[in-house]
Amino acid sequence: MRGPSSERKTEIISMSGQKNTIHAAASLQTNHRTERGDIPHGVIRTAEFRPAWWLPGPHLQTLWGSLFRRRVPLLLRRERLELPDGDFIDLDWTTGDSGPIVIILHGLEGSSESHYIRGLLAALEARGWRGVVMHFRGCGGEPNRLDRHYNAGETEDLAHVIDVLNRREPATPLACVGYSMGANALLKWLGETGERSRVRAAVAVSVPFMLEAAAKRMKGGMSRLYQAYLVGKLRRSYQRKFHNRPSRPASLEHVEGVRDFYAFDDAVTAPLHGYAGARDYYDRASCRQFLGAIRAPTLIIHAVDDPFFFPWIIPGPEELGAAVTLELSHRGGHVGFIGGATPWRPEYWLERRIPNFLERASDCK
Repeated sequence: MRGPSSERKTEIISMSGQKNTIHAAASLQTNHRTERGDIPHGVIRTAEFRPAWWLPGPHLQTLWGSLFRRRVPLLLRRERLELPDGDFIDLDWTTGDSGPIVIILHGLEGSSESHYIRGLLAALEARGWRGVVMHFRGCGGEPNRLDRHYNAGETEDLAHVIDVLNRREPATPLACVGYSMGANALLKWLGETGERSRVRAAVAVSVPFMLEAAAKRMKGGMSRLYQAYLVGKLRRSYQRKFHNRPSRPASLEHVEGVRDFYAFDDAVTAPLHGYAGARDYYDRASCRQFLGAIRAPTLIIHAVDDPFFFPWIIPGPEELGAAVTLELSHRGGHVGFIGGATPWRPEYWLERRIPNFLERASDCK
């Protein structure tokens, strides 16, 4: 297996305060020592992404795929996986019964119908790999059985899926890709497991490194529109699941009046998952504190202009495990990264960059 050194360049990037800028820094060698003693740290470098001229600004990059991209045709096979606690999750598989397996974790209220998920599934299938979407609890089209739902720090279900797949096919290369909230969960799990992760490689896209800061960012400017849309979906999911359940953590009337992430997480997410409140949830579930313990070859792709997050949440190289490469782009929005010469021929850069990294880092061929 090739390690992350084959993916490194000599240029790194450092973030300066809260300014929305990128600065070139001195070159970083793979054997660089840090405050953690003799443990080398990761690398931050400039992403080789060229944004489409016809999508100026972060919002057009963010919205283009969901508003204008044609639905990618795919034939998917659903598997219902029973969980040790009596609940279930749904896995959606591409066709094929052999080849490397790539587990995909969607973003908040996403699914295998999300445009970015379908695009990556098609790209993986074209290489002869198997893609499988791990729907978080309740995101497969019907409510899950238990009161608990899903959250950005939930890693038990991912661990169970990986264990099941490794037992089924112990010789098959296994990799993971996570987007947004799913990226946070993936990076947290990679840090929790360290050398025991049993995945060849991983990619995380548009990461909410600090959940409380992300919740605050979504209260300002145009980002409030994204918050209104996503919190509205969370409210509707809650209503569908708990309208006949007396064990609900908050009344239907209270949740109907919730308008921001912090209020929803404080009233619903935290009590459902054993947190003292929203702040406790954000503190314990944020992935940034786990990055240094990651040992699997991991690529993080992030845009400085992501409208979901403040630029200053981006970690420095000394916070990254030695196997981690963080690629930053000035532009790209949130799970956007769209290039191409014209609107009639958009290029979805992530669907090339992610498989290329997985192939080089994990020998997925």
